[in-house]
Amino acid sequence: MKNVLRIFLILSLACLSLASRAQSPVGVVDEVVWVVGDEAILRSDVERIRNDYGAQVKGNPYCSIPEQLAIQKLFMHQAAIDSITVSDSEVNQYVEQDITQKVMMAGSREKLEEYMRMPMAQIREELFDSFKDQLIAREMRRELTKDVKVTPAEVRRYYKDLPEDSVPYIPTQVEVQILVVRPQVPQEEIDRVKAELRGYAERINNGSTSFTTLARFYSQDEGTRRAGGELDYVGRTDLDPAFAAVAFALTDPKKVSKVVQSDFGYHIIQLIDRRGDKVKVRHILRRPEVSFEAIDAALARLDSIASDIREGKFTFEIGAQEISDDKDTRNNHGLMFNFKDGAQTSRFEMGDLPGEVARVVDGMKEGEISKPFTMTDRRGMKVCAIVKLRARIPAHRAIITEDFQVMKTAVEAKKSEDVVQRWIREKQASTYVRINEGWRNCDFQYPGWIK
Repeated sequence: MKNVLRIFLILSLACLSLASRAQSPVGVVDEVVWVVGDEAILRSDVERIRNDYGAQVKGNPYCSIPEQLAIQKLFMHQAAIDSITVSDSEVNQYVEQDITQKVMMAGSREKLEEYMRMPMAQIREELFDSFKDQLIAREMRRELTKDVKVTPAEVRRYYKDLPEDSVPYIPTQVEVQILVVRPQVPQEEIDRVKAELRGYAERINNGSTSFTTLARFYSQDEGTRRAGGELDYVGRTDLDPAFAAVAFALTDPKKVSKVVQSDFGYHIIQLIDRRGDKVKVRHILRRPEVSFEAIDAALARLDSIASDIREGKFTFEIGAQEISDDKDTRNNHGLMFNFKDGAQTSRFEMGDLPGEVARVVDGMKEGEISKPFTMTDRRGMKVCAIVKLRARIPAHRAIITEDFQVMKTAVEAKKSEDVVQRWIREKQASTYVRINEGWRNCDFQYPGWIK
């Protein structure tokens, strides 16, 4: 597993570093140092990664960096053969997130442009190409390992004779129940948001501005805003039911939907394309503002509920089932579930909990009920909540009876790594590779590069 992580660490570093490839490091005369199939690896690419991230690269950087770039090119070549692609909207999300981080580090967009020595449009363009390659390589690896499965017997055999210090270490975990109350929003505020969205729709329909421009300026869906509100092809069950009903009823890409309410807020939607049982749409999301008075009222209500539970008038479980506004946990008596490594579990490591919940739970004892607090739920809505710490499981070495899913995931990762390593060795044998003199004297992870 460590080798696979190394591959994608280097690819991630390359993605960040290549954003400045318009300027070579001072004193570097560029040259082609490796050729893999039809693709070249330049000395300047290697030097940039070494200069920026050399301390994080294991071994000789003039060996490990070009080798990891070569592995990426093998993935890219196979992805082209297998027609594996990623959507521009997905790539743009990564680009915009990365630009946001870079701007924060630089202090402003102007300072970032000065540091990178290129305009923002060029930074965005080059980041797009780099992230797209990285994401395609990731999808290719998933394709190679999609059929990897392990049986319970394989898991038991793998760990039977494993030295104790090699057994996975499980950090402290918790099980948490939650009871949520949404602050009341007055009808006047809802009407204001609806009128705002109807105004956007009118501007789009009369041609005075585009949907994508308004989405970038005003949508409160941070996952799609920078991509002009665009969602990639999705099925009906992947969407909020109310949103899906309107999105799948649209037939004219020139028309904008009426205002639709979902669990995320209020939207207007525009059809982009339909492909079989999937649609591609863009949307603008607006949420009503929650007043301080409404939040205070919800917190006071929760304080009263918590007191009644502590006094034994009813249980937390009953309260969550009868009172909570959280659809995700209400039917589980408030028990939160964690979706990790393809499986569902009620156990959370502290870092996997929502930040507001983790801060509250951190100092609690088992069975304790918290004071009311505010948080943003997974739909982006401001809510108030109380939590109960159901259990705290101390850090420990994995036990097959208690931590089977963790151990199974580790075995699947090992089998996946074996599949990828075999594939790389096979591709080495059938791919033209040329390495310049002076770049060959290496202890490569995969010796088959030199034939």
